[in-house]
Amino acid sequence: MNRNEKRTVPVVVAASVLAMWASSASATTVYTETNDAGGNAIQIFRTGTGGALTAVGKVSTGGLGTSAGLGNQGALALSDDGQWLFAVNAGSDDISAFAVAAAGAELVDRTTSGGTRPISVTVHGNLLYVLNAGGTGNIAGFRIGANGHLTAIAGSSRPLSSATAGAAELAFDNAGESLVVTEKATSRLDVYNVDRGRALGPTVFSSHGMTPFGFAFDRRDTLLVSEAFGGSASASALSSYDLDEDEPTLNVIDGSAPTAQTAACWVIVARQGRYAYTTNTGSGSVTGFRVERSGHLTRLSADGRSGITGGGPTDGAASPDGRALFVLSPSIGTIVSFQVRTDGSLQNLSSIQGVAGTATGLVAW
Repeated sequence: MNRNEKRTVPVVVAASVLAMWASSASATTVYTETNDAGGNAIQIFRTGTGGALTAVGKVSTGGLGTSAGLGNQGALALSDDGQWLFAVNAGSDDISAFAVAAAGAELVDRTTSGGTRPISVTVHGNLLYVLNAGGTGNIAGFRIGANGHLTAIAGSSRPLSSATAGAAELAFDNAGESLVVTEKATSRLDVYNVDRGRALGPTVFSSHGMTPFGFAFDRRDTLLVSEAFGGSASASALSSYDLDEDEPTLNVIDGSAPTAQTAACWVIVARQGRYAYTTNTGSGSVTGFRVERSGHLTRLSADGRSGITGGGPTDGAASPDGRALFVLSPSIGTIVSFQVRTDGSLQNLSSIQGVAGTATGLVAW
């Protein structure tokens, strides 16, 4: 199939599963992608009794993955209203768009990413930006139509700080006024102002710690960035920054707060942004931090092990109400579910098998 050919593939979901959805108004749907070089696909899971996940469907993206780690966060993104799901196809250099409904997801569009090896997507309103890590690297913007189709924004493609950036993630701030990119190889943070949909910049800042990887914004728009420190044992950390979009400037609030764990690479916020969690690939664990109003960070456990996942955890996602945390561990084919208690501590709820060993990206709605 031609890479820009449109194809619609519905998910088939068992009647018993639909009944479970109907009886559980607070149920959460969790999505990941297989990143399979033979044909990328979205795997769909749904929470049931006690927060346990059940596999409910699988749908082709129409594109290709790489069957190899992408060194990324944000391979999937949901629209603000949960109506649309977007996925990168790193092996075929394009993006897939899906309409989301109670019966699953339906592929509605597939378009070139405006670069090579797309690894991260982010959405704000009707804007979508993608991070392309191949070649010299770039970001590129699209408008999301009423039918979920993507239209490239002329003049929106912008470079990274370096042709050898080793970029990991791209995301909007809460206001949609700025875009941020983490660069692992250069230990830099790129900030782009967004003017009427077009990205401008970047303005480049040095990361406080080595190997900035994943990040998230809390409810006050504090920027929280994980630092893998090259995978050195027990050396990883989380830093918080204040981003002034007007200048732009990026000021450190708390620099390299230790996780006491290895290879903290992904960041998730939960409980309305009061808590942040890193998933630690080298330790098979999750480290929780309390995020103060000031942006200062307090580690929740002395040993940095708020939760145990096994394997090498990668992406994570919080439920919309922030009371559940889901962590992907593709090396052992699992997604682990945790309850996020009011004090930020984690209670293990369940673990589901059957996740692709090459999976990347995790979002929840």
